[in-house]
Amino acid sequence: MAFKLKDLDDSQAPLLDHLIELRNRLMKCVAALAVAFAVSFYFVDEIFGFLIRPLTDAFPPGQGKLIYTRLYEAFFVDIKVALFSAFFISFPVIANQLWAFVAPGLYAREKKAFLPFLLATPVLFTAGAALAYYMVMPTAFHFFLGFQGSRGGLNVEALPGTADYLTLVMQFILAFGISFLLPVLLLLLNRAGIVSRAQLISARRYVIVGIFIIAAVATPPDVVSQLMLAVPLILLFEGSLVVMAITERRDAKAAAAEAEATGTEVTKTETT
Repeated sequence: MAFKLKDLDDSQAPLLDHLIELRNRLMKCVAALAVAFAVSFYFVDEIFGFLIRPLTDAFPPGQGKLIYTRLYEAFFVDIKVALFSAFFISFPVIANQLWAFVAPGLYAREKKAFLPFLLATPVLFTAGAALAYYMVMPTAFHFFLGFQGSRGGLNVEALPGTADYLTLVMQFILAFGISFLLPVLLLLLNRAGIVSRAQLISARRYVIVGIFIIAAVATPPDVVSQLMLAVPLILLFEGSLVVMAITERRDAKAAAAEAEATGTEVTKTETT
């Protein structure tokens, strides 16, 4: 039996029913986030140990250290780590609830058009976050720690704060994860008819300049991490243009086949 998406639902619920449904789905999202937070807080030492691994590897063996200068700082860092982890764990549930609320108002063709983007969003975000964690952060931390040593007869030592380090890690992961959603944004704008491939090609130089500006703002003020964000974004932009070209050819072939089939049917009818 072939899978088939239903068209618009037959029922036309009043506004109050929609608000009740929205409330119920938001409550499910909050419940999923709360459960994920409780689990994450229980394993917060393991999660934070995973997040500080790039910094640990950047230090010489046995010499790395994190400090906190306020008595409550370490506790709130654990809270932030648990919340950060809980959002990623509960994201599939949150996305599913949002889709379940929006989907009944879409036509079948609109559902088919949106589903690839919904599937690509977590994949691209995870790819960006993985690039930040496994490549960019170790490279940047080695660069930052290279300024340790003796200067003017004084010993210069890196003593990163716990809260500052967590903020930096979150900045890296979110900056790369969100930036890697650029193809989703461009392809959605293209499918909606707001931006065409020809317009993007003509504005390529301005887009590249904009990418470097975004990389400079979203990452720490060092050239290494900025380049490691800008270069993949430029490649993703070029890849989006290729996907648009393939999609345009496919749509053109489908339209031509449909027109040919329609013309054949009209000819048969006139002959009869």
